[in-house]
Amino acid sequence: MAGLKYLTGFGNEFASEDPRCPGSLPEGQNSPQVCPYGLYAEQLSGSAFTCPRATNKRSWLYRILPSVRHKPFTPMYCGNLSENWNEVEPDPNQLRWMPFSVTKASEKKVDFVSGLHTICGAGDSKSRSGIAIHIYTCNNSMINRCFQNSDGDFLIVPQKGEILLTTEFGKMMVEPNEICVIQQGMRFSVDVFGETRGYILEVYGAHFELPDLGPIGANGLANPRDFQIPVAWFEDRTVASGYTIINKYQGKLFSCQQDFSPFNVVAWHGNYTPYKYNLENFMAINCVAFDHADPSIFTVLTAKSTRPGVAIADFVIFPPRWGVADHTFRPPYYHRNCMSEFMGLIKGHYEAKEEGFQPGGASLHSMMTPHGPDFDCFEKNSTAELKPERVAEGTMAFMFESSFSMAVTKWGLETCQRLDKSYYKCWEPLKSHFNPNWRPSSK
Repeated sequence: MAGLKYLTGFGNEFASEDPRCPGSLPEGQNSPQVCPYGLYAEQLSGSAFTCPRATNKRSWLYRILPSVRHKPFTPMYCGNLSENWNEVEPDPNQLRWMPFSVTKASEKKVDFVSGLHTICGAGDSKSRSGIAIHIYTCNNSMINRCFQNSDGDFLIVPQKGEILLTTEFGKMMVEPNEICVIQQGMRFSVDVFGETRGYILEVYGAHFELPDLGPIGANGLANPRDFQIPVAWFEDRTVASGYTIINKYQGKLFSCQQDFSPFNVVAWHGNYTPYKYNLENFMAINCVAFDHADPSIFTVLTAKSTRPGVAIADFVIFPPRWGVADHTFRPPYYHRNCMSEFMGLIKGHYEAKEEGFQPGGASLHSMMTPHGPDFDCFEKNSTAELKPERVAEGTMAFMFESSFSMAVTKWGLETCQRLDKSYYKCWEPLKSHFNPNWRPSSK
């Protein structure tokens, strides 16, 4: 949406007022006896009060009515949203999905919440330890209803169609090749402009942060200044027919009614906010000598576990870049991993599998499940002339990598009917090149 403004930075202390109400932020304190304009002060905490300052997350919202004014929550139909990791037997095979279908508006109107489908995950939202991966497919905007995730953070990756998010902090327009993060407890509504599809990484018990750079230095990868935060915007709107608040709580959906818009925050300040990021701004680090570097060098955001160096989940991208490595097989290597690797494709052609892996589809290579380049990729790149070349031009693939061993839902394996059961065949033509008579060349 033209004209939307943003604050910039990652995890900063921000402050914002809707310009229609200048001076709406209290001066010198958070909760005065009477707030400017007769507003209510409400704190949104994203961490325990006693967390160290470096990890303490909270924001103060100054709103026309507090969020506590609503009717009781009652259970609602969850559709294909699930936290049941035991509904089907485990499947250790390489899995690949063709592009997920989007229902046409002429057939049925589907908004963001109705179009949530859980494909895989592990752990438990009750114990605040785990992960879930969802697909969203929708064709209609959310009308007089909003969503709140009490279980964890949503990292949203649009693939088809832009989405306009109205949040308690303001508005964000997020297009394909951008991402956004809606942190735990933040209410938002999604407007769409046609058939829309994307991916969601949900984490319980941790927030996303920038990865440490180590010897890379002070700059590189996703730079903090490139993250954008919405500015305050409010609507003072009565909804006589009822406004629906949808709450994801302990893996289930609940709803309640109120007679006013929840997007009534006139001003706010703090460091616990939604944010978005354009993947084109990622400063890629790559090998300039030999060998294929590990994909961790392409980490945009990480949700850390309590074990040093081990993530609940990493969000990794494979952006356009130069390939210059000498005497090297340049595509990704063959691999078995103690982590789970879920991949999606926003646009273009992924270098290790140019056929079969399509935008809007996905793949899952579970713990210790072998994976790697298909036959065509191996044969082509084993004999290619090694000259400087652009890699992944016009392409953006990504990976959700997790230390959890993820189970696939019944929807993912059966109901969606998008599972490519012939995926394993892309490796079947691989043949032995072993030559027992080969000898090292004399130096």
